[in-house]
Amino acid sequence: MKTLLSGGTVVTMDPAIGDLARGDLLIENGVIAAVAEHIDAPDADIIDAADRIVMPGFIDNHRHTWQTAFRGAGSDWTFPQWAAAMHGTVKPHYTPEDVYTGTLLGRLEALHSGVTTLLDWYHVAQTHAHEDAAVAALNDAPARSVFCLGAGWGTDQAVDDDIRRVRSHLAAGGRTDMALGMRGPDATSIETVARELKLAQELGLRISLHIEASGTIAQLHEHGLLHETITAVHANGIGDEELRMLADAGASISISPDVELKMGFGAPMTGQALAAGLRPTLSIDDVPSAGGDVFSTMRTAFAQQRGLDGSLRSRDLLEFTTIDAAASLGLASRTGSLTPGKSADVILLRTDDLTIFPVTDPAGSIVSAGHPGLVDTVLAAGRVVKRNGSLVGVDLPALRTRLLASRDRVAAAAGVPLDGTWQPQP
Repeated sequence: MKTLLSGGTVVTMDPAIGDLARGDLLIENGVIAAVAEHIDAPDADIIDAADRIVMPGFIDNHRHTWQTAFRGAGSDWTFPQWAAAMHGTVKPHYTPEDVYTGTLLGRLEALHSGVTTLLDWYHVAQTHAHEDAAVAALNDAPARSVFCLGAGWGTDQAVDDDIRRVRSHLAAGGRTDMALGMRGPDATSIETVARELKLAQELGLRISLHIEASGTIAQLHEHGLLHETITAVHANGIGDEELRMLADAGASISISPDVELKMGFGAPMTGQALAAGLRPTLSIDDVPSAGGDVFSTMRTAFAQQRGLDGSLRSRDLLEFTTIDAAASLGLASRTGSLTPGKSADVILLRTDDLTIFPVTDPAGSIVSAGHPGLVDTVLAAGRVVKRNGSLVGVDLPALRTRLLASRDRVAAAAGVPLDGTWQPQP
C-alpha cells in the first residue's frame, strides 16, 4: 500500500534532509519510503498537502492519562493539593472501567492534537485489573503508546512479579510497548532501586523516574545506578553537577513547564539542562492542571527560557518534542523525524487558518502560533487516523458519555464538588 503526501511544506527534523518549501513524502506499508521536492508515484493514494505543514508527529514522554476525567479541576491547585486530590481522594474510588475510559479518551485527545507517540505514566497502582484496563485502552487507540508502569508507586512493596506480568502481555516492538516508572531512593531502599533497575535492563525497559529533590541523582550515581535508559522527570532545582551526571550517563530529562510553574515546583530546567549537555524533552504531565497539547507546552518552555537568557530558538522546541523525545524513549530509529525507513508518524498542520497565516518561517509559526485546531490530518504508522480535522472511526459521543458518567460517579463516591469550588487540603 502506498500513500503520497503531495505539495506540502515539509519540516523533516532530519538535518541531512532539511526542510522543503514544497515537497512530497511517500509512504509504503506504513514506513516513510522517500522525501523529495517531487515524487512520481502514480499507483499511490494521494493526500493533497497544499497549504499544509508536513512534519513528524509530536512525542509526549510523560503524561498521567488516567486523570483525564478531572480535566481543569486542578487549574488553581498547588502540587500538595493535586497529590491530595488525585491520589488521596479520588484514586481509591477508581474502578478498572474508570481507568480504561480516562486513558482511552486521554490518548485520543493527544492524538487529536498531533501526539503520535505518548508515554502513559500509570500510577493508579491498585489491582492487576486496573493495569490491564490501562493497557487495553492504549491498545484500542490507533497510535504508538508506551505503558509506563509505576509499579508500587507510593509504597515500598516488592513489585518484581507485577513488572514481569505486565511485560509478558506486551510484545516488544508492538504498537504499545512498556517502560518502568521506577521509584527512587527517596521512596524505597537503594537495594530495591538496584534490583528494579537490573530487572528493567533484563526486560529491555526504558525507565522514567520522578526527581523531586536534590541529591537523588547523586545517590544513584554514587551506587553506579545512573544509566542511559533513564529519563529524569522534572528535576527542578537540582544542581549543575547532578545534571552533568545525567548527561555523562547518557540519560535524558523530561520537563513539564506548565505544571512546574503553576504548581510551585520551581523554574523549568530547560536552559540548565542544555548547559550541562542534556537535550531536554517536554511533556504535559496531567490535564487536571494543564492543557493537553504540545503546542502550549512548547510555548511556555520557550517564553520562560527566552525571558531568562534569550538562548532558545524555535527549532530547539520542535527538536525537544520530536527527535529528542524519540531518543529518550529508545525510539530514535523508529520515529521522531521524516526519515526514509522510519515509521510514517506524520501530522499535517493547516497554514491557511487565519490564526497562523501567513507562514513565513514554519518552525517559528508552529512554536509561536500553533494550536490543536491546526492539526488537519494525522497518520500513525502510515494509517490515517485523523482526516479533515476529525478522528477516523471513533465514536466520540459515546466516549464522552462514558467519561462524564465515570467522573460523576467517582466524584460522588469521593464526596468532592464539581462546581469549581474544590480546594483539596493537603
